[in-house]
Amino acid sequence: MIPYNNRYTKSYLSLAKLISDDYHVKEVNDVKIISNFLFFKDYGIKLDKSTDFGKFYIKNFNILTEDTIYRAIMYNNLEAFISFTEREGFNKDQTLKNELYPYHFIVEEYSLLELCCYYGAVDCFKFLRTKFDSKITQTCLEFSFLGGNPEIMSECLKYQKPNKDCMEYAIISHNIDFVTFLMNEYNIEIDLDYCVLYNNLESFLVHFDQTNDIDECFLYSATFNFPSLLEYFISHGANINTKNKNGSTALHIAAWNNRKEMAEILISHGANINEKDGDGETALHNVIARNYKEMAEFLISHGANINEKNKNGDTTLHIVARENRKKMTEFLISHGANINEKDGDGETALHIAAWNNRKEMTEFLISHGANINEKNKNGETVLDLAAWNNSKEIVEVLISHGVNINEKNKNGKTALDLAAARNYKEMTEFLILHGANINIKNKNGSTALHVAARNNSKETAEILISHGANVNEKDGDGETALHIVARKNSEEIVEILISHGANINEKDGDGETALHITAARNYKEMTEFLISHGANINEKNKNGKTALDLAAAWNYKETANVLISHGAKE
Repeated sequence: MIPYNNRYTKSYLSLAKLISDDYHVKEVNDVKIISNFLFFKDYGIKLDKSTDFGKFYIKNFNILTEDTIYRAIMYNNLEAFISFTEREGFNKDQTLKNELYPYHFIVEEYSLLELCCYYGAVDCFKFLRTKFDSKITQTCLEFSFLGGNPEIMSECLKYQKPNKDCMEYAIISHNIDFVTFLMNEYNIEIDLDYCVLYNNLESFLVHFDQTNDIDECFLYSATFNFPSLLEYFISHGANINTKNKNGSTALHIAAWNNRKEMAEILISHGANINEKDGDGETALHNVIARNYKEMAEFLISHGANINEKNKNGDTTLHIVARENRKKMTEFLISHGANINEKDGDGETALHIAAWNNRKEMTEFLISHGANINEKNKNGETVLDLAAWNNSKEIVEVLISHGVNINEKNKNGKTALDLAAARNYKEMTEFLILHGANINIKNKNGSTALHVAARNNSKETAEILISHGANVNEKDGDGETALHIVARKNSEEIVEILISHGANINEKDGDGETALHITAARNYKEMTEFLISHGANINEKNKNGKTALDLAAAWNYKETANVLISHGAKE
């Protein structure tokens, strides 16, 4: 609620602290990031542990506690406000962007007049209008329903027409007069989503009185935790499995809001416990996503399918593995969750844990029977994902539990190939030291050295060579690593390969040497380098062409001159 009434921010935080202390609250799910951050800032307690504050550390949240023009507006302190306007450099058109105010996808910064409307600061509002003729915007009108000052609202209505955002703010403010005014005078519908989100039962009942829509109101009544209200709609013919626009049933909604008593009523009246919403999720998916263990236990005990999948193929176990929730993972496994079930990408919970570098979760899943060599749709094992992400700790865990270090994905690549492709020097060496086959080939006939060369991975190439990689091994096109780096114009790696025994005159499937490749691409310096290291300048490819022929064909004069100067036959 802070962005909608930030004048009482300190009071909200103090109240939350009292509740936290009295009820020994250690963690709360889905706390808004602004509230979570401010609570942490004041008390050093992070209520929602999953939140990454990141950018919030650089925000200025002191504008309302210090001597600023914004604080003057907040308390409608006209004397202080006027003194700010009389200071040198005052800008009547200044705007404020701050997380303490409502987010709007169009308007990101708010004017002084808009802030007056937000706080209901009528004296400051009048001064700005009289002294500076400040413009009344649509945001002014919208904010007036939060600020609640009738004079400001009346003035704004002369220039702007109410919209659904006005209704949202009226519902947030819990001012039923504003809500009915907008409904009756401007025919703006009461949005039940807002009634639920901001716990406005009175507006909800006004909507029902106006529409008499049994099914719609039945759906949303599950959130208010009034059993008699839910029973009323059921007794008046509500369809127990009716759905909203998102495909959610009343049971989904009760589960999402952790309303166990409401869920009991719904199930006792025949609610389908495994019904899916628009995302293919059941009520159990909802409660697991929000970490409601008691509710999850209740649903499972009443027949909820613990291995049901959503549209992405995720079971509840995939969800908790992704969010690194060990206790809930243990709970699901103990209640029969299939630890090796695959999602839409063919991944198990173990794939997900490894991909996200969750060491403890990875160990836990393995200890409970997760198949360590299971492959996803791309034929990738958990080891492949860990190697690709350079997650050494995960790789260590997997190797210690007997993972097949030379398993290939559908492209025939091993974890070593993936590490080499990304130039992960330490990972490459670690895999080799634990048994990775250094000369194994993928579907294209490439070894890890070919892969390193193709990705210009110098350090990894050095590691591979130092551990015995065959520098003259050929891939499916008959190319050695030297052919590949010559094409990449990577002089450093060319030098490393040659210094470790690469055959400078080796031919590929087209009968071309590295010199043919550099001449055909006008790599003058690389051409000189190869010649200086013994390249046969007049070697011919399968078509009988020399390096000079190729340079001349493309009119690469400088490279051609280099070749001629070193004895190329014209």
